[in-house]
Amino acid sequence: MEFETKLIHAGQAADRQTGSVNVPVYQTSTYKQDAIGKDRGWEYSRSGNPTRKAVEDCIAALEGAAHGLAFASGLAAETAVVGGLLKKGDHVVAGDDLYGGTYRLFEKVFRKWGLEVSYADSKNPAAFKRAMRRNTRLVWAETPTNPLLNITDIAAVAEIAHKGRALLAVDNTFATPYFQRPIELGADIVVHSSTKYLGGHSDVIGGLMAIKDKAVCEAVKFYQNAAGGVPGPWDAWLTLRGIKTLSVRMKAHEANAFEIAALLARHPAVSKVFYPGLEGHPGHALAAGQMDGFGGMVSFELKGGRPAADRFFKRLRIFSLAESLGGVESLACYPAVMTHAAIPERDRLKRGITSGLVRLSAGIENSEDLIGDIERALK
Repeated sequence: MEFETKLIHAGQAADRQTGSVNVPVYQTSTYKQDAIGKDRGWEYSRSGNPTRKAVEDCIAALEGAAHGLAFASGLAAETAVVGGLLKKGDHVVAGDDLYGGTYRLFEKVFRKWGLEVSYADSKNPAAFKRAMRRNTRLVWAETPTNPLLNITDIAAVAEIAHKGRALLAVDNTFATPYFQRPIELGADIVVHSSTKYLGGHSDVIGGLMAIKDKAVCEAVKFYQNAAGGVPGPWDAWLTLRGIKTLSVRMKAHEANAFEIAALLARHPAVSKVFYPGLEGHPGHALAAGQMDGFGGMVSFELKGGRPAADRFFKRLRIFSLAESLGGVESLACYPAVMTHAAIPERDRLKRGITSGLVRLSAGIENSEDLIGDIERALK
């Protein structure tokens, strides 16, 4: 099946009993067993649920993976990667420009458990190679990164990880499998905050994971069941409903992002624009090679720092100042105080998260309305 067909049908066959074309919501905690030790494939919904299984099979198909798992949030999925695969004394190499919640997880949770973490320049595979140690067991990358839209060479970093006997996990939230499929480029694990583009309507929190290897999946699935950070059936069903329209939404997100980036690139109030679709972006050529599009996220640097940002956000009428991204509505975020507040200020500034940085999630509204809103806010 082609990608657009998988969105509608992967893991989502018509219900055998009723013929329902939509996967039913199996709103149950437990399942009747026919005899001791003889169930019908289901025991308890923390361990498995048919609605959840449908979205797990769907993300595996979309990412070109053998296995899929669903979680209560993107961070629950990230926790399961580390909790299921690593132990005290293991080392992780992570890209330096990454979501603040991921940084918080590594630094404030897993370091206390004895995990070692180093950070490498997300744009430079050689930096990942230099950061590798004998006890490195996992390499973690986001691409495009949050919030600076840097591009990591997935194939090159996968080769480095595998030579060091480590796994490569890629956070594919910004690109989605519509624009990028990291497993095809050598990644072992792909993680999504399905709260974002996959759900697509800002009405559900969730995480999804696609895994290439059976043994890796079994280890993470054990943790999924043991720790219990799973989505309920309604969350799984809402995510499936959102996934069905992913292709048409991502086309609209990207088209609007291109127009927004072009406006910002020529506006005198803006000192820098971060969008890989612009030819001047340092990762443009790499993105064009490993992605099928450039996505719907745009970040930019306002001249004037925090005061200018305050004025910009107050003047917006269509864009909402809010956490999150990837919904049908356009959102504006101030990373230094919102999504990346967990990173110490000195480290934020070193990574380019300044007081003038604004992150936009282009929705699917009319492009002229969005452009007008930004122009008005920048005056």
